[in-house]
Amino acid sequence: MDIEANRSSRKWTRKELVGRILWACFSPLFRWSPRPFWGWRRFLLTSFGAKVGQEVRIAPSAKIFIPWTLEIDDWSSIGFEALIYNLGTIKIGKNVTISQRAHLCAGTHDFRDPTMPLVKSQIKIGDNAWICADAFVGPDVTVEKGGIAAARAVVIKDVAAETIVAGNPARPKGTR
Repeated sequence: MDIEANRSSRKWTRKELVGRILWACFSPLFRWSPRPFWGWRRFLLTSFGAKVGQEVRIAPSAKIFIPWTLEIDDWSSIGFEALIYNLGTIKIGKNVTISQRAHLCAGTHDFRDPTMPLVKSQIKIGDNAWICADAFVGPDVTVEKGGIAAARAVVIKDVAAETIVAGNPARPKGTR
């Protein structure tokens, strides 16, 4: 591995760097807000470029890395201590539940390249899907409409509509 080359490579534009610094300064207002202040957290996220639908509920302890790469549609929720590692775009549909401590990981490194460049991936979570407690959803994964990733599932491949997956790696276990 060429760690020096990785560290010296440019991963972010100036605008993105400034945005990340500003979000780091303002995110305590998100994290320290009382639980019922759903609207306040929606306001903060949209102020930083997130697309947030109506009646979205995000727990104050949820960690959102980059607001402007988050899209979350109406009536969806993100539970406490959920980790939304959205280096790339994460699109969450309507009526979706991202349960406590779930981890959506839209970023990785290309391990085949000795410089290990950053890869900003995307994740799509379809309407009425449920990412259960402690589940991990990896880069470039789509969970289609009504899909469920069971508790502690490690989802590294797409989940078909209305399909329940579980395990590590996650495999189909049934349908809704």
